[in-house]
Amino acid sequence: MTYSELKSSLQVFGLGEQATLKKIKARHRELVKQHHPDTGAGQALEQIRKVNVAYKTLMTYVESFHFMFSEEEFYRQNPEARVREQFKDDPLWGKG
Repeated sequence: MTYSELKSSLQVFGLGEQATLKKIKARHRELVKQHHPDTGAGQALEQIRKVNVAYKTLMTYVESFHFMFSEEEFYRQNPEARVREQFKDDPLWGKG
């Protein structure tokens, strides 16, 4: 897989540079329903092929992704948790 293929797959799915696995799967279901050959649309077969190739590319990338479980990464992805941690002992904002 190349980065170009990954970007192309994101374009097929209409996704930006950040997406959750849940969003990728939901978008795949939407596109399959929209472009399924049984709908009778003229270009459905080519479109469903593009959707399935894009899905395979995205899933390959996601399945081989190395997740980071460091405290820094946790707070980067959960900024509200960082605020709670920062002010947990504050009598006004925390539990006091």
